[in-house]
Amino acid sequence: MTGPRYTPLTDQLPSTVPFVGPEAHERAIGRPFDARLGANENIFGPSPKAIAAIQASVGEIWKYGDSENHDLRAALATDLGITPSNIVVGEGIDGLLGYLVRLLVGAGDAVVTSDGAYPTFNYHVAGFGGVLHKVPYKDDHEDPAALMAKAAEVDAKLVYLANPDNPMGTWHAGADIIAALDNLPEGALLVLDEAYVEFAPAGTAAEIDINDPRVIRMRTFSKAYGMAGARVGYALGAAPLITAFNKIRNHFGMNRSAQIGALAALADQPYLAETCAKVATAREEIMRIAADNGLSALPSATNFVAIDCGQGGDFAKAVLDGLVNRGVFVRMPFVAPQNRCIRVSAGRAEDLAAFAAALPEALSEARG
Repeated sequence: MTGPRYTPLTDQLPSTVPFVGPEAHERAIGRPFDARLGANENIFGPSPKAIAAIQASVGEIWKYGDSENHDLRAALATDLGITPSNIVVGEGIDGLLGYLVRLLVGAGDAVVTSDGAYPTFNYHVAGFGGVLHKVPYKDDHEDPAALMAKAAEVDAKLVYLANPDNPMGTWHAGADIIAALDNLPEGALLVLDEAYVEFAPAGTAAEIDINDPRVIRMRTFSKAYGMAGARVGYALGAAPLITAFNKIRNHFGMNRSAQIGALAALADQPYLAETCAKVATAREEIMRIAADNGLSALPSATNFVAIDCGQGGDFAKAVLDGLVNRGVFVRMPFVAPQNRCIRVSAGRAEDLAAFAAALPEALSEARG
């Protein structure tokens, strides 16, 4: 009796996942978290209109979702002043990144990213046999100039850059991204991950011609719109590239109720503005809590704040473990020197109160 015959590539891959979810942590500690502040979810939740639309759609859940995502793409096109042919909808940015890598990266192809940037992108690249080349952060920011230089050096097919950045929360002005494009080598595609752009200051989103063939931009309903569990993301780019997704995407991958909910969420822009204001207030509170404990926080244009614990990664990990053991779920960057920080998502007053109560004890334990 024999088992399945895996591909040589699959046999070589490590048995790891990009992230361990909070539910897995809860099972490990044997109880639910008091404050879930580690997954960069929007704890303030989606628009009540989105919830109502999803609830109303449940009776027809027997239907497949629209394989063309027609209504959502049309609404996004109107909102952004582009055409539906410039938009592809997928199962969150994670799903779209997987499709993009499948579309463009073969075994041995070079891909460039920052050392410590979004690990799910790296996971997809490894899964299709691509070769990752990494550059370090510069002053806790991704370094567009270094990314472009490395791309030219290795003849990269993809270059990944998040603006604003995860895990640090830092950002570049959109004009700086446009300037960096002048040094993108011929034949390379810039993957501009804008998952957090709704939280960012004006001018952060790069005003790039939608038909510029050098760039694809990734956005989501998971963050500012509060629909992480619905898995709705979208990519913006030149029509020929967007059309090419139809060759490899899962046409019925989108949940019907999620499509309907995203459409209602997009229509409720006042609620989006209200949520962004709540996130800004929560960021200020996280920064205050950090300062009260003798720590510094990095400026953030996202729905989380990176707090510098003042020592190396081992100390930050001890602080993180202390918080988790006290019922507060947070995460930390994976790569030095950014791993001197813990990363705390914006939350409600009661969530941040739990964090404020647990942090002094976690710090004391880590120092002791």
